[in-house]
Amino acid sequence: MYHKGIHKQEDTYRCPNCGKSFHRKGLLVSHQRLHTAEKPFACSVCGKAFRERAYLNKHQKIHMAGRCYKCLECGKCFLRKKSLQIHQRIHTKDNLHKCPECGRAFCTKSELKKQQGIHTGVKPHECLDCGKRFRRKDYLVTHQRTHTVEKPYACPECGRAFSAKEQLKKHQRIHTGEKPFACLECGRCFLRKESLVNHQRIHTGEKPYECPECGKCFCKKGLLVSHQKIHSGEKPFLCPICGKTFSQKQVLMSHQGIHIAEKPYQCLECGREFQRKEYLQAHQKIHKEERSYGCLECGKSFHKKGILVSHQRTHTGEKPFACSECGRCFGESKVLKRHQRIHTGEKPYKCLECGKSFLRSDALVEYHRIHTGEEPYECLECGKRFRARRKLVAHQKLHKGGTRCGTPELEDGFPSK
Repeated sequence: MYHKGIHKQEDTYRCPNCGKSFHRKGLLVSHQRLHTAEKPFACSVCGKAFRERAYLNKHQKIHMAGRCYKCLECGKCFLRKKSLQIHQRIHTKDNLHKCPECGRAFCTKSELKKQQGIHTGVKPHECLDCGKRFRRKDYLVTHQRTHTVEKPYACPECGRAFSAKEQLKKHQRIHTGEKPFACLECGRCFLRKESLVNHQRIHTGEKPYECPECGKCFCKKGLLVSHQKIHSGEKPFLCPICGKTFSQKQVLMSHQGIHIAEKPYQCLECGREFQRKEYLQAHQKIHKEERSYGCLECGKSFHKKGILVSHQRTHTGEKPFACSECGRCFGESKVLKRHQRIHTGEKPYKCLECGKSFLRSDALVEYHRIHTGEEPYECLECGKRFRARRKLVAHQKLHKGGTRCGTPELEDGFPSK
């Protein structure tokens, strides 16, 4: 009789956070704790806190003498003996309920039913807003919050709210530092199970995501999606400076470095500067690696065979890379690419201060010093400074020729005409 009265009563108490209504004020107060993450009912024995008194009362039965059924394998306690018996099947592998479709076994009949729903494809729970269907009611409830924008599970640490309890649990590991999913091969731990699964493919070599166009396989779905843009020709990542588009975000980020004159990362071994930290790290390996490839002509050694082959062309005079426009030949492919910009008119290195463009990055770096006033090259003879190394070299020749600094001939570091 009491339950029937619930349907007749008006829902006069509305939650200001999500709009859900209740017929009793006490139910609203209890519901609002989902948003605030407040847990006022604490267990006097172990200190565990709960949102509702009913949950606390149920929990406290674990501590009552004679009512705790403890698993001797893992120490977990249960209120009922039958619950303990079901749990013990995890340890004994005595899974009584076996799926006839895939052979997978389960401790309880309800878990088996959930599994069978995957094979039958039956989705009895429909969302009235968008028509999407779900196998389980709890999946539908979580989905419906995407329409209501309801996020009842709030993190007590940072206040961020989530639509599903599982999402909150995963998020809280960021604050606690907990990484419960460990790789048995190398011991590395992860916050999420899916991250562990992706990582384990490094050890197994498994690449389950295959490109239907070319057959290339990948260990992560995201890598496959990124790769497929090559076939579709899709280039959604636009460079705001030169308008060039790219299929991958990381390629765009790498490209944008050519527009920046600044090179803040310097190698402490040789002084060479780089635009990005990863370029510096790759370069530093040159100093650490053994230079096992030696040139028989001059004795110079290299850490990679390809670099040695390229170097040997300076002795043989071989220039295998020919320009299709003018026929000029080069010893390295990168030098050919740089040359071809003369024909195409491409000037990818743009000064962010005034918009002037250049064929080469070093030309941009040198030019940018006009704006910054930087003059890093100093003459040891007279102390005069220059923006470019070539200007310093030209200036130093004047000292060797006997011309004194300070004379009109050395105006701006060059002889006056």
